[in-house]
Amino acid sequence: MKATSTVMAWCIAALLWSPSTQALAGEGHDHGEAPKPTAATALPRFTAVSELFELVGVVNDKEITLYLDRFGDNSPVEGATLELELDGVSIPVERHEAGEFEATLQQELKSGVVAVTATVIAGQESDLLVGELDLHDDDVGAHAATEVPVWNTYSPWLGAGVAAIGLIGWGALRRGSVRNGKAGGAA
Repeated sequence: MKATSTVMAWCIAALLWSPSTQALAGEGHDHGEAPKPTAATALPRFTAVSELFELVGVVNDKEITLYLDRFGDNSPVEGATLELELDGVSIPVERHEAGEFEATLQQELKSGVVAVTATVIAGQESDLLVGELDLHDDDVGAHAATEVPVWNTYSPWLGAGVAAIGLIGWGALRRGSVRNGKAGGAA
């Protein structure tokens, strides 16, 4: 009888540990259809760092937003001028706020690795920052994102499998105890 109660305890534990596919709520608690997730691609970016400055550039089609900070404390660089070159071609840069600049390209950048060179002048300090912008086709990122399986898809099946194994084990033990003449009865 002790074996049967142990198996029953394991079956209950397996059911409690199996993940639920949804929470059940009473009437009037329907929040409608859940919004479908959208795939967002990150904009291409580059960094160029020195002992004094850190430059981050975010490319959005023909627009490049540039953020210039001090390397030591990550504060925006006040009153700086910035000259930018991509693959040796000078790109005009316009300052908006402290540490924030914008550049407009004549044409979109092609796929591949683009050499980035920036000259920073801030008061008595000046520095040459060098980095790379690695551009890839959009198809590569979108294709890779669709191949990743979602855990929630498999968790109900895993829970059902654990519960089924527990019930089979319980049934086998129960059948064995009945065959051995140990089924319930007054002692």
